[in-house]
Amino acid sequence: MSQADNSIDLSIIIPAKNEAAAIGDVVAAAKTACPEAEIIVVDDGSTDATADIAEQSGATVIRHPESLGNGAAVKAGARVARGEVLAFMDGDGQHDAGRIGKLIEKLDEGYHMAVGARDSGSHANIGRMFANGLYNALASLISGRNILDLTSGFRAVRAANFKEFLYLLPNGFSYPTTITMAFLRAGYAVCFEPMKAADRTGKSHIRPIRDGIRFLVIIFKIATLYSPLKVFLPVSALFFLTGLSYYAYTYFTAGRFTNMSMLVFSAAVIIFLIGLISEQITALTYSRS
Repeated sequence: MSQADNSIDLSIIIPAKNEAAAIGDVVAAAKTACPEAEIIVVDDGSTDATADIAEQSGATVIRHPESLGNGAAVKAGARVARGEVLAFMDGDGQHDAGRIGKLIEKLDEGYHMAVGARDSGSHANIGRMFANGLYNALASLISGRNILDLTSGFRAVRAANFKEFLYLLPNGFSYPTTITMAFLRAGYAVCFEPMKAADRTGKSHIRPIRDGIRFLVIIFKIATLYSPLKVFLPVSALFFLTGLSYYAYTYFTAGRFTNMSMLVFSAAVIIFLIGLISEQITALTYSRS
């Protein structure tokens, strides 16, 4: 279903950095698939001709004088977009613009966000597939929802709902994780539409060591974005059981209660209280008038 078929005012936002080899084709494909859509390319400090090619291809271009991050580019595009529906796709040619209509159909069915979920053959390598599988499993466990692709950058969303959470979104690559968990926490309907992603054109901006550490941070962020107590409570329980076990050992061997047991019990209580406070802060963060 195209933009003309469903009469939804659509803005397509494409963050791009040094994507001169692909951006022209990406914009052309988006214009063909959704001829009435507003197409916004956010050039995130590229050192090549990305911005010029995007402009020549017919896109509205926002230029960052320096690289501010993928998330910052997404936020910049969302702020100026005029569409009632926002669609996001990468500038490297991985996403099929012809599938935007399928995502919009899901919004017509009542969903607030539709995510293009990559299949197992669409990941760059085994490591990336394993990492994404881990994120999906953890997010599914915490949220109680079957999350097929937490980190996909191909999605369509109602603009009013998306803009509620702009202040939460990070400037880096983890914005899809944040917005997905934010929508679920706020009680918005999110669906995952299976799709196949093509091989990217050009060189990936992912760096294994730096982004490996960043992905570990994302794992903790997933939990704390949705329900901090689900993380802090098990840790608190582990400390409490450790203290209890050590107390039982010292009681039966020495007949006394030791300072170490008291220290571990105290740590359990402190961790639980931190989780409780974090839960309240999270609830306030996602409360809507």
